[in-house]
Amino acid sequence: MRISIVSVVIILFWHFPLSLISQPAARNQAYSGYIEKYRDIAVKKMHEYKIPASITLAQGLLESGIGNSELAVNANNHFGIKCHKEWTGMTYTMDDDAKDECFRKYASAEESFNDHSLFLTTRPRYAGLFSLDIRDYKGWAHGLKSAGYATNPRYAEILIRIIEENELYLYDSAPAGPYLADKGKKEKKEYQSSLPVHSAGIRLSPSNVKFDEISEGNRAVYINNGVKLTFARSGDDVHIIAKDFGIHGFQLLRYNELGKHEIIQEGQAIYITPKKRKVPSKRHTVADGESMRDIAQFFGIRLQSLYKLNGIQAGHEPEAGTVLKLSR
Repeated sequence: MRISIVSVVIILFWHFPLSLISQPAARNQAYSGYIEKYRDIAVKKMHEYKIPASITLAQGLLESGIGNSELAVNANNHFGIKCHKEWTGMTYTMDDDAKDECFRKYASAEESFNDHSLFLTTRPRYAGLFSLDIRDYKGWAHGLKSAGYATNPRYAEILIRIIEENELYLYDSAPAGPYLADKGKKEKKEYQSSLPVHSAGIRLSPSNVKFDEISEGNRAVYINNGVKLTFARSGDDVHIIAKDFGIHGFQLLRYNELGKHEIIQEGQAIYITPKKRKVPSKRHTVADGESMRDIAQFFGIRLQSLYKLNGIQAGHEPEAGTVLKLSR
């Protein structure tokens, strides 16, 4: 390709980033702020284009000078991508390897992240990278350097150091999501959701949850109705999940109204903190096949509270079409 890197690396690497790169993320507010701001986009692009989120974030940090470069500030260009003959979008002119060079300009930073993914996936020189394991950030870093992404001889080393000292590799295991469900119709104002039937719980829609963090147990944590949750992996049980979060298995059973010997399925939402007694939504219309526990899991409300709010005896399952209260 030839993404502009010379001026950025000279400024970023020689003048101040050696000290920044050598500091842990906990003591580096600039790095932490950038990562927190763009990690969701990087994970999203990882699942769309199969580029490690760690690589995308590390390149963004480096190429944009932690979001403070002229290109990042004035053109939302976080990866220094030049115009090239095929570019028909907005442009920004500045001196780099030569005077008045043309760079791509974007309406938002997310557009820049998306174009970065498109750039790598559409250039034959980078095709070999996509045969690597998505968690092989070292292979990707060296592969980018070998393919000519940058001229700096230490480019791969710098990316790897940024990734490891900020633990960006954790994002390479983050799920696409959360999980899914295209089945079912939603009216966002009232959360009138037709939830997919699932014998061991419900899979939440992306509109219901917000990505929060990667835990010390290397699990993605999300928030629904102010309650923290994760999504089960293949082979999980309550004890495995509880251990990763430093809590007890019986707590997860209670938080999720699970039976002691109930099998957890991959992709199942598992709350790791107690659910709430109500939700902001006013009501929900029961769809065919939905159980009270399914609905409680979907909205992050306690099953007992759901029964109580609606004057329904515990254990009773309302018929399809029943309108349930979710708050007083």
